[in-house]
Amino acid sequence: MRYCINCCIHLLPNDLHRQCFRCRGPDHNNQKCPVCRGENKTPLYPDSKQMKWLAVLEVRTDHCESWNGLFCLRKGKLCSLMFGLIIMTLVMVSYMLTGAKHGLLLIPSPFHYGAFASNPSLMDNESLSDMKDHYQPSKMNISYVKDYPSIKLIIDTITSKIEFITRQRPDLEELRKQEPHMFSVIPNKFLPNSKNPCWYEEYRGNTTTDPYATNSYALYSKRFRIIFDYLRKVFWNHLYHHKDKHYRLRCLPHFYIIGQPKCGTTDLYDRLRLHPDVRFSAIKEPHWWTRKRFGIIRLRDGFHDRYPVEDYLDLFDLAAHQIQSVLQSDAVKERGKRNNIIIGEASASTMWDNNAWIFFYDNSTEGEPPFLIQDFIHAFQPNAKLIIMLRDPVERLYSDYLYFASANKSAEDFHEKVAESLQLFEGCVLDFSLRACVYNNTLNNAMPVRLQVGLYVVYLLDWLTVFNKDQILVLRLEDHASNMRYTMHMVFQFLDLGPLSEKQEALITKSPASNTRRPEDRSLGPMLPTTKAILRDFYRPFNTKLAQVLFDDAFLWKRT
Repeated sequence: MRYCINCCIHLLPNDLHRQCFRCRGPDHNNQKCPVCRGENKTPLYPDSKQMKWLAVLEVRTDHCESWNGLFCLRKGKLCSLMFGLIIMTLVMVSYMLTGAKHGLLLIPSPFHYGAFASNPSLMDNESLSDMKDHYQPSKMNISYVKDYPSIKLIIDTITSKIEFITRQRPDLEELRKQEPHMFSVIPNKFLPNSKNPCWYEEYRGNTTTDPYATNSYALYSKRFRIIFDYLRKVFWNHLYHHKDKHYRLRCLPHFYIIGQPKCGTTDLYDRLRLHPDVRFSAIKEPHWWTRKRFGIIRLRDGFHDRYPVEDYLDLFDLAAHQIQSVLQSDAVKERGKRNNIIIGEASASTMWDNNAWIFFYDNSTEGEPPFLIQDFIHAFQPNAKLIIMLRDPVERLYSDYLYFASANKSAEDFHEKVAESLQLFEGCVLDFSLRACVYNNTLNNAMPVRLQVGLYVVYLLDWLTVFNKDQILVLRLEDHASNMRYTMHMVFQFLDLGPLSEKQEALITKSPASNTRRPEDRSLGPMLPTTKAILRDFYRPFNTKLAQVLFDDAFLWKRT
């Protein structure tokens, strides 16, 4: 049986069907035609018999002879287009449902994992100038608020698993077995007439030898090559000659700015290096202790050749040349004075990043690293001084997200990444200790945002197992922003630096803030109020313990 696509009436064999407008032509009158008025029209009803639903869409060549050719072609295209749109709609709906579930959408999904609530706050990044700016409250997303209780249950589970257990410190012999080359290069005693840890090392090359030919920092970065080109030119002039032998002065840092990222370490570094008695490594963040000595250049690129300790020491040659000039001066030689120049290093990963341990160290106890960065630093420099700059961990996380996220950044996207990270962290603490999860490389790489970096007290307690409390200065970015002169004086006193003239002090304390938020990120505004609330719940027990350890309630980061 065939049907007229215009009138839906039965057609007999060879019936040309001259009744309807489209079959007859433009002279057809709709008011006079009984078919168009609804008379004698045979509607289609589905029944139990097998029926071709697409029969009405069928366009046969023998019918085209009875139609106007132009109308036949247009009707066929229209039906095909409508059918294609239906299929496309079904595909898009399927994509949105599955993509939102697995976090694969390229735009923020309307299907949310969790819920968070809070008030907007100050400080959305590392910018010191932004510390005094208040954001306007953002509108609350009801869908997030409805999910708040389920996410709060995840936080409660994590909180119930928190235990601050003292770490077992490895002995020196165990460390020697792990890094024999490092112990063969760095001596256990330094020059007595230098405040900075330095020593003389015999140099067996000649005037044509390139001392930096194999330095990995120079090989992998054009920026470092410029520095080493200069060092090559002046290298021979700074050797110490004694009894037909040549010696070069080697130095380690006197102090380390060890953390945390997005907490103002760059600003502190920029101000400290203006002090006449302070020098830094050739680059601000060598990341040698945490990454380069394991062969990690970029975490996403996997492992390369390990950077030997000599490559790290080369970064301090510029400062060593200046220290040597002081050591060779008459004031030091004849009057018994000593060098007061000190060297600093400011890798913000030093405090927390121990992700590489699992690939190099065996004998771990239930997933916890047997050796940490501080074990080795203390083995060589038991008198080293450490500076830590912290900020509200909730704001630090959002600043970290804005800085490292590459695309599709938004408050909603940040919220979903926080929710996913919390679920992953909960899954870890259900099976492992808190320390094992904090230093878990697989977990840290899987979490979309770096929740673990804000667990300050976990890292601080591990550093306190090897260093005395008076060797560690802990500052807050909030205090640094509100009273920079006071915090800088604390740092000067901690490092036992000499007095400054009024002009020098004004230069250090009044220079503009470093590393402010990028203009393109400012338009994103603050995180969602709900996101902030759940992050406050998550970090609260850790902040409470931190305030207890430091005897300072300011580290609770309570809002008044």
